[in-house]
Amino acid sequence: MTRPATIFIETYGCQMNEYDSELVKSICGKEGYGIAGSAAQADVILLNTCAVRERAHLKVYGRLQMLRHEKASRGDGNRLTIGVLGCMAQNLKDDLRDGYDHIDFIAGPDSYRRLPDLIAAARGGGGAPVSDIKLSRTETYSGVDPVRSGGVNAWLAVMRGCDNMCTFCVVPFTRGRERSRDPEGVIDEARALVREGYRQVTLLGQNVNSYRHGNVAFADLIRRVADVPGIERVRFTSPHPKDFPRDLIRAVAEHPNICGHIHLPLQAGNDRVLELMRRTYTNASYRELVAEMREVIPDLGLTTDVIVGFPTETDEEYEDTRRLMEDIRFDSAFIFKYSERKGTYAQRKLTDDVPSVVKTDRIVELIDLQQKITNEINASLVGTGHLVLAEEFVDGDPSRLIGRTDNFKTTVVPAVGVRPGDVVGVTIVEVRGATLYGGPVRGVACATS
Repeated sequence: MTRPATIFIETYGCQMNEYDSELVKSICGKEGYGIAGSAAQADVILLNTCAVRERAHLKVYGRLQMLRHEKASRGDGNRLTIGVLGCMAQNLKDDLRDGYDHIDFIAGPDSYRRLPDLIAAARGGGGAPVSDIKLSRTETYSGVDPVRSGGVNAWLAVMRGCDNMCTFCVVPFTRGRERSRDPEGVIDEARALVREGYRQVTLLGQNVNSYRHGNVAFADLIRRVADVPGIERVRFTSPHPKDFPRDLIRAVAEHPNICGHIHLPLQAGNDRVLELMRRTYTNASYRELVAEMREVIPDLGLTTDVIVGFPTETDEEYEDTRRLMEDIRFDSAFIFKYSERKGTYAQRKLTDDVPSVVKTDRIVELIDLQQKITNEINASLVGTGHLVLAEEFVDGDPSRLIGRTDNFKTTVVPAVGVRPGDVVGVTIVEVRGATLYGGPVRGVACATS
């Protein structure tokens, strides 16, 4: 009897890709495919890819070169099948087909229900690489139960796609139009997570605060998830500043289970550059939104994304971004150099004219600024008390656990009478870089049973 083929998934990019890999494991598992413990043990290797950043592209291309040699070394007797999934498969299909003839199939983010058939066709051999990259207006993977690997936090996608046509972003072309899941399906999945032992749920969407299903808006949905018995904490990512509902601000402030942390992408602080990016807000309106959030939500943790060196960005316009970051004082920031993404408006219509050395100077300055601000904010927390959700032991050390505060500060706590999944009260006694260290546990606020 022929044993069933085994698959191994390597995931690149965002949390949505991590969630999608969990969907793929479920879909393939139900069709009899086993999950290999490593790439070396697998009959089928799937690369679930990201097209948002240049670094993610380079990682995937490098890995494909390695797999070319791996495939050749196995020979026909233990044939290796290679599939490329996700955003690169959707957006760079021609490049992949032309440059990597050892790829057996490609599948876009809306084609995962058909993966078992694609794998079977590819392993049948004798033909050109197979593909399925059709985008859907309706696919939300409702009814698929993700196969997760355990832990404290679980990703839960509540919507897919994006209708914002930011000129630098490839997501609308790789993920398609926005569509929201039925709220009952989301709640059912949250209840299943409690049964599986998860303590925290992070709601996902490319533009998560645009969620709407009938008369249910995102603020309604997150309250309902937070009300599920057994869910201790709810987080969400990523919202867009342009349509951040005030009711969502109130939900974060008022519901004890919704964490006081908001990741609010900025991208740029100059109005002309923001307009060129099609971000649909201004420096002033962004500042006003942040001020309202901080007024309503006590001890808010605020993080962001920033792009430097967008086409035609002048030194003076960059200074608007630097000043805004200096004024707002984010808790942390992901800062990137602009790089062209194939198929975007910026790639087609705008010249990438900011010299690389200028981009480097700007990103170095902003990273140094942000590190200084982060260190100052964290140092001010010494002596204060916080609740920390313990997630895992630090490097296997049974005496220390690492977790996060409600407002998303990474914190190490003593593991005295504490297990992963417990919410513990600690006093911050030390700060090292971006990590807080809690003193003796003051008591378990809410422990697992």
